[in-house]
Amino acid sequence: MKTKNLILFVFASILGGFVSFGLNNYFKPDTQAETVITQNSIPAKNVLNYKNRQSLDTDFTDAAEKSIDAVVHITTQYTQKYRTNSLYDFFYGNQGQTYSKEVPLSSGSGVIVSTDGYIVTNNHVIENSDKIKVVLNDKRTYTAELIGKDKSTDLALLKIDEENLPFLSYGNSDDLQIGEWVLAVGNPFNLNSTVTAGIVSAKARNINILSQNYAIESFIQTDAAVNPGNSGGALVNTKGELIGINTAIASKTGSYVGYSFAVPVSIVKKIVTDLVEFKAVQRAYLGVNTADVNAEITEELKLDKIEGIYVAGSIPNGAAYKAGIKEGDIILKINDIGINNLPQLQEQLSKFRPGENINITIKRKGKVKNIKVVLHNKFGNTDIVKNTNVNFLGAELGEVPASIKRYLSLKQGVQVKDVGNKELYTQGIKNGFIITSINKNPIYEADDALNILQNTKNRQLLITGVYPNGLSTYYFVNF
Repeated sequence: MKTKNLILFVFASILGGFVSFGLNNYFKPDTQAETVITQNSIPAKNVLNYKNRQSLDTDFTDAAEKSIDAVVHITTQYTQKYRTNSLYDFFYGNQGQTYSKEVPLSSGSGVIVSTDGYIVTNNHVIENSDKIKVVLNDKRTYTAELIGKDKSTDLALLKIDEENLPFLSYGNSDDLQIGEWVLAVGNPFNLNSTVTAGIVSAKARNINILSQNYAIESFIQTDAAVNPGNSGGALVNTKGELIGINTAIASKTGSYVGYSFAVPVSIVKKIVTDLVEFKAVQRAYLGVNTADVNAEITEELKLDKIEGIYVAGSIPNGAAYKAGIKEGDIILKINDIGINNLPQLQEQLSKFRPGENINITIKRKGKVKNIKVVLHNKFGNTDIVKNTNVNFLGAELGEVPASIKRYLSLKQGVQVKDVGNKELYTQGIKNGFIITSINKNPIYEADDALNILQNTKNRQLLITGVYPNGLSTYYFVNF
């Protein structure tokens, strides 16, 4: 009897176990479905993008390979002339024989931007040179032609006679993000084809290194190592696209200490196009006096937040004035790109030519509105400027030849190319005179002279300068 009961008990236990197992599986949620739901709670696309982004951002081999052959080494020379006199010459008054020799001046880097040999570099790399030599990464050597230069952005465009060259495609510097990986490619200390990596540390930096009154400084700041010789080289993104031209470092020693600066490619593209098409940069002017919006201005004007650029005034009959922009307006955007400081404003305006239309978003008395503006040139109209010389009180002012600047050790000045027959002529100024200052303000380019002329209320100018023979003098000119 006991054995029979034991068998029944065991059988019942086994049957109960199967029943419990079956019921448990019947009511338990599907394990595979739960896993799918958990994975889908973070979209697979985001996970893949994150992993791919990490992989792309830290693998620079592709970008370096695209860049190295498109970055060139630039060396410059100037011709030094000297004369020897013998004892015979001393007694008989002969002038002796004139000799000349080529003297090294500077070196740097450049970026090939087209297959037919156009090369972008810094103006300070080739300034005051008589001969420019370009060495490709494969050691081929060329004498380059200077197509044009722009001191206000420290850019210059060269051309070598060659075809089918490797070149860098333009990227989009407006899309750069703080923290994004970048590469600096150049020839520091004459070490060809050097690549360094870093991140974008800041954008729209103004470091006050360009001496021109109308200088455009809206640099990309990076911590990629840049040293002497890197000037004019490429700043590229991880796709191998050109996003800037390396220009300067912040250093007390002359070598890299953690900060380097590049001209954004948004500016570079415009300068290159203008120099190829017109041999002169077509600079567009808005015609406003501005100030960054800060806490004091926000409180004084009772603004709802700190943003944009404050319009402190506009030039009569200038582009902004004609479009209806008024003192007290806050400029928020140019063509949908946010503006919060003067370098950003300059960078966006530098993309356009005189006569082109832009859309400016402003805030006026708390209300946001869009205004269409037709940009002007430096003369106050919408014409394309074809001659780099400037008419100043009836005289034609132009650039001082490099040889004269070296001879006189000049760092500034514009030359009177044709004195004309008006105010400068009547005061005795001769052709060739180099104007170095007006009303004690240094003159770096002809536009500086025009700016002083427009803002002088007593209609009298003190013009100081020097003739090519070294004679320094000054003139008082009434107009």
